[in-house]
Amino acid sequence: MPIPGIVSTKGIPVTVIDRPPAPTASASGRGGLLSTVRRHPLLTFFLLANSLSWLAWLPYILSLNGLGLWGVEFPALLGSSQLLGVLPGAYLGPIGSALLVTTIVDGRAGLRRWVGRLLRWNVNWRWYAIALLAVPTGALVAGLLFSGGAIQAPSMTMLAVYLPVLVLQMVTTGLAEEPGWRDFALARMQHSMGPLRSALVLGPLWGLWHLPLFLTDWGGWPEATWTRPVVFVIFCMAFNVVMSWVFNRTGQSLPLSMLMHAGLNTFASTLGAEMFPTLDVESSLLSMTVAAVIAAIALLVTTRGQLGFPGPGPAPAVRDGRTAALGSRP
Repeated sequence: MPIPGIVSTKGIPVTVIDRPPAPTASASGRGGLLSTVRRHPLLTFFLLANSLSWLAWLPYILSLNGLGLWGVEFPALLGSSQLLGVLPGAYLGPIGSALLVTTIVDGRAGLRRWVGRLLRWNVNWRWYAIALLAVPTGALVAGLLFSGGAIQAPSMTMLAVYLPVLVLQMVTTGLAEEPGWRDFALARMQHSMGPLRSALVLGPLWGLWHLPLFLTDWGGWPEATWTRPVVFVIFCMAFNVVMSWVFNRTGQSLPLSMLMHAGLNTFASTLGAEMFPTLDVESSLLSMTVAAVIAAIALLVTTRGQLGFPGPGPAPAVRDGRTAALGSRP
């Protein structure tokens, strides 16, 4: 009687393997999780960015800097508790999630492309002028209109600290957020959804990520009204359109996105606060939101919704050693 699984060939027994051994539960789970990430990289990124940041911010929200349910106050560093209370979660969320998902989905080649945009400094000098001057100028004009012309000259102290604060904002807020929102999310979304839908979807998601911070002194808790986070989300939607246009027109240069983001924060926290003493936080935010909405509408109309996106395919060509010359496309 033959033994199951054994056949004889010229008298030599040969073992027949009917099927490969079943994978272990742990290996199957890892494979299933990684496959899910590879099938849904954007969804994974947004879920991770929010959950990781919100979890890291929870002590800050519960502390005396927030809801006051935990009797601990975060110490001030460089004049603000946010460096210790907010920044760790900001680094853990957008940039950390983008790094993890890019590694899983695209491997080394994807990491090189992702880091390459982060190091893309070689952009026409006029874009640096736009990033450094246009955003503060727009905020200045908006503040002037909303204050009824009540403006005063900034002090020498604020002028002296402007550049150091800008550099600090670049390596904190800019570096923590932009490699995730623009370098990872926007770059992927535009190829599947187009530039217009991507800008309109990413803006609210970017604003949503900030919402738990409105339960802390970052968002003016407990004095802030419920309208402040609403106006802030609208601002994120509009300003994201402007940043998408700059990101595309500069050949997806992340340093320019970081510079625009950092420039706005720096002006609002230094010169803007001192030059318009009659504007409270709500009025100042509303003025910048109105300016951002006007700029976004103008860009959507003049570019016909393309926002400088060259379309699916390879990255824009480099001309004369400089990426994306000014005026090369809508």
